[in-house]
Amino acid sequence: MTDHKIPLAGVIGAPIAHSRSPQLHRHWLDTYGIKGFYVPMEVAPAELETVLRTLPKMGFVGVNVTLPHKEEVLQIADLVTDRAALIGAANTLTFHEGGKIHADNTDGYGFLENLRQGAPSWQPVKGPAVVLGAGGAARAVIVALLDAGVSSILLSNRTRARAERLQSDFGNRVQVVDWGQAGTVLPRATLVVNTSSLGMVGKPEMRLPLDGLQPGTVVTDLVYTPLRTKLLQTAEGKGCLTVDGLGMLLHQGVPGFERWFGKRPEVTEATRQAVLS
Repeated sequence: MTDHKIPLAGVIGAPIAHSRSPQLHRHWLDTYGIKGFYVPMEVAPAELETVLRTLPKMGFVGVNVTLPHKEEVLQIADLVTDRAALIGAANTLTFHEGGKIHADNTDGYGFLENLRQGAPSWQPVKGPAVVLGAGGAARAVIVALLDAGVSSILLSNRTRARAERLQSDFGNRVQVVDWGQAGTVLPRATLVVNTSSLGMVGKPEMRLPLDGLQPGTVVTDLVYTPLRTKLLQTAEGKGCLTVDGLGMLLHQGVPGFERWFGKRPEVTEATRQAVLS
């Protein structure tokens, strides 16, 4: 960064008005006294490549990408990290000299950092993880858990075929469990992760039987609207250690902010409150 050029960044999606990333990055910019801006931009799929090729010419140093563009940007980017390629999606783009687009995925990083901050006693090697859902978020979570050393993942999805595709991609450390049987494997889990939209405001509730949850099991939900989902409330009542999904949003933003604005931000209680307000 130079004194005479104010760096610009933002988030691209359709829709985008719901995103809390602008509050997050504005908080960090203010906290560290950085002269920069982070703006939400609604971009239609048909205009995505045109917009991404134009933004560097306007002074943008990078953008976050959310639905429905996270997969499509891999076809546009000039350089894709191994992590983003393995996950099959990117959420963080950095613009380099000449407008070259570098695509990365920091969702798995954000997930693990949130888990480590909220449940520091969790040890990946201690036992299997149960992952509910088999969409793009599940792919990022599975890659992160396998990299962290989790020996086996019990994966369950309402549509079994989608779970089987992930098993095919990630190998025999991932085992598929029928959705109707997911409740029966909970007693074996040291970690339970909901990556689906079940329990989110406006979506159906999760109706899996949770009787098998054991005291001390770590339970986390990627849903953060509401912040305390019924899954987390039930798990807490059974003596589980719960971690809400907001922290994943906060932590996944750290690498991008550092690349774009030259400062590695901290995720603190003040960060959470800035995003929640």
